[in-house]
Amino acid sequence: MLKPHHRLAILLHNGTVGSKGKTGLALLRYSPNPIVAVIDETCAGKKLKALTGIDRAVPIVGSVREALTLKPDVIAIGLAPSGGILPEPWYAEVREAVAVGVSVMNGLHTLMKSDASMTDRLQAGQWIWDIRQEPDGLSVGSGQARTLDCKRVLAVGTDMAVGKMSTCIELNRATQQRGLQSKLIATGQTALMLGADGIPLDAVRVDFASGAVEQAVLRNAPGQDVLYVEGQGSIFNPASTATLPLIRGSQPTHLVLGHKLGMTEIQHFPGFPLPPLSEVIQLYESLAAAGGTFSAPKVAGIALNTFGVSEENARSAIATTTQTTGLPCTDVVRFGAEPILEAILSS
Repeated sequence: MLKPHHRLAILLHNGTVGSKGKTGLALLRYSPNPIVAVIDETCAGKKLKALTGIDRAVPIVGSVREALTLKPDVIAIGLAPSGGILPEPWYAEVREAVAVGVSVMNGLHTLMKSDASMTDRLQAGQWIWDIRQEPDGLSVGSGQARTLDCKRVLAVGTDMAVGKMSTCIELNRATQQRGLQSKLIATGQTALMLGADGIPLDAVRVDFASGAVEQAVLRNAPGQDVLYVEGQGSIFNPASTATLPLIRGSQPTHLVLGHKLGMTEIQHFPGFPLPPLSEVIQLYESLAAAGGTFSAPKVAGIALNTFGVSEENARSAIATTTQTTGLPCTDVVRFGAEPILEAILSS
């Protein structure tokens, strides 16, 4: 599948700005692979850094055909369109890339490898990687992760898309920079695209979800000081079912709470208010402990997503959050993960 030398072009139509390009933007921020183009007809010719704040010299082009002139090896599907299905014009563009020998990294629920119009075009050495597929050999959870010696840090959130994956990536980097052994456990398609081991949790049948998380944690624990388990969803979002299997499967020793500055309601669900962060913290800690059935992890810190806010206002909000919750708070992308990491390692 994906190798370090593969050159990526990221399909990001209508997603360079807005809420549907989270996967592509994460690849731009964190992928070690060379990225030759972003494909977005709505932003063609504009500067990536000006649009996203990501300091990576990648041109934005208007079509796959333009991107092919830059000789990518892989097209990465970097957006999440409504219903998980690419509109036919965009799908046709991917088909065009496959026809000239480009491989596909597909994070959508819609599987491309089962489409003969794609697979019939594959040449030797070319591949289609449908990431959202349930792994083989799953079983129900058993709570075994609680016997591990390593710290297990799970990112939880006030909502979806508040920065839980970025928080785990930044904490993992900061931990390794201290000379400790740590790993990121992927639970979504984006972190898997970035090369982390794990499972696509939203492709796993609910009965096996905690067991799938548990298997990934047990598989990666040997020799590690810390495991960072990528969070998914939120217990506050009516569309989300992912958080509880993550808690039960990983048996966390620590929680880190992700929150987006200024958010007062669940995104896309008007009328569903978020409680104060102090209540959010208490609820997550209570849920994890389940009245004493499980260990009682504490929230070690707040990862505050301040994207789009001035540095002065961001720092002020971080200071206020620290004061009101009594916990270390930082925007891990803008200002680093050290305050939260220090709290994790010292407890």
